[in-house]
Amino acid sequence: MSSIHSNLTALREQLTSAVTLVAVSKTKPVSMIQEAYHYGQRDFGENKVQELCEKQPLLPADIRWHLIGHLQTNKVKYIAPFVHLIHSVDSIKLLSEINKQAAKNNRTINCLLQVYIASEETKFGLSEEELFQLLRSTEYATMKNVTVTGLMGMASNTTNTQQVHNEFKSLKKLFDEVKTSFFANQDTFKEISMGMSGDYLIAMEEGSTMIRVGSSLFGER
Repeated sequence: MSSIHSNLTALREQLTSAVTLVAVSKTKPVSMIQEAYHYGQRDFGENKVQELCEKQPLLPADIRWHLIGHLQTNKVKYIAPFVHLIHSVDSIKLLSEINKQAAKNNRTINCLLQVYIASEETKFGLSEEELFQLLRSTEYATMKNVTVTGLMGMASNTTNTQQVHNEFKSLKKLFDEVKTSFFANQDTFKEISMGMSGDYLIAMEEGSTMIRVGSSLFGER
């Protein structure tokens, strides 16, 4: 059994049916993605637009591509024709551009709003206040080509597991508040993308529906 196959099998055994595994394929060759695909993996996440656009035409058309890295507005047009889910929407300006480019491609793009939950300054994301401002804005209300399907957050890179638990717990609490206040009657608002190779087990305990795993699947870079 190949390492990708055995890692994928081990990961799947830990997941409940409510959790989607996004295989983080950044820096990985097409051959490794193809192998994971061969063993049934369909959701793949890339950090950089250029790398995603280079890989996408070389791989099967039914792959669901996730853009999980920080996204600049001027790069949206390159992924708008095919991206399945954008995890890293951190401003109304970016959401507006996604809406515009989705309309040009005659499609609706699913998005997650990235919330800042960590104690590190290097992470991107909306504050709780900015999140509510965005969702209450008239600009958001007029967008017809984006669907906000949930929230995304990255915990602090720390060995303090209690802190990681608390950060994920805060995102789940915020998700529940947003669901009640803005999406009470919309089944599409259902995703909490949290948890990576180092902390996905904690994330799942705290209610994650989507984990982004790279090194635990493909091995270290």
